[in-house]
Formats: sequence, C-alpha cells, structure tokens
Amino acid sequence: MAHTELDLRERRAIEDMLNAKVPVSQIAAEIGRHRSSIYREIKRNYFTDEELPHLNGYYGMNAQKYASAPPCSQTQADPPRWSAYRCHRSAKGRLDTGTDFGPSRIRWPARSGQP
Repeated sequence: MAHTELDLRERRAIEDMLNAKVPVSQIAAEIGRHRSSIYREIKRNYFTDEELPHLNGYYGMNAQKYASAPPCSQTQADPPRWSAYRCHRSAKGRLDTGTDFGPSRIRWPARSGQP
C-alpha cells in the first residue's frame, strides 16, 4: 500500500470536526484514513500555549505549512552542528531539551588548531 500524506482538505476537515467535538474514530471514517493517522496528526501539530490557553488547538493551515516546508537542514544557513538541534522541537513548539536530545547530547566538532 502506498504512503500518501494528508492534504489541506483533509487537515481542514480534521480541524473543523475537532472543533465540533466529533470523535477521532468518526473523523477517520469520514476522511477515509486510519484513526492512528488522525491521532498522530493531531499530536504532531497540536498547538498549546500556557500564556494564551484560548488559542490551544489544532490548526489545519499551520499543519499544512509545516508539512510542505523543506526539512530544516535545507532552510537554515547555520553550520551543521546547529541545524539538528534547532530543528528538533517538542510538541509545544519549543526546543526539546529533554534527555533524548538536548544540549548535553550534541557532539560539537573539534576546532582546527586546538586539542
């Protein structure tokens, strides 16, 4: 079975149905996707902000923008040592500094002329 990504129409349908409090299993049946794909999409692109909690939610346009953007390493003019760190963001949209991938795990390249 071929891998097909969600398109803008499907993401907008997810957004509208989530706002209408439709269960995820019904959303999945409506757009013809597996419910795990819908859960994964919501988890990946759900926006949360502690200072502005009324804006928390899933936004289909933003999800489409992130999905269609090139990978971070192609968009940043920084040295390779920074690109992986800056591009890894947590579910809240901030840099992930947890135990899996944080500043302590970055392998900095040795500078030339220094031990």
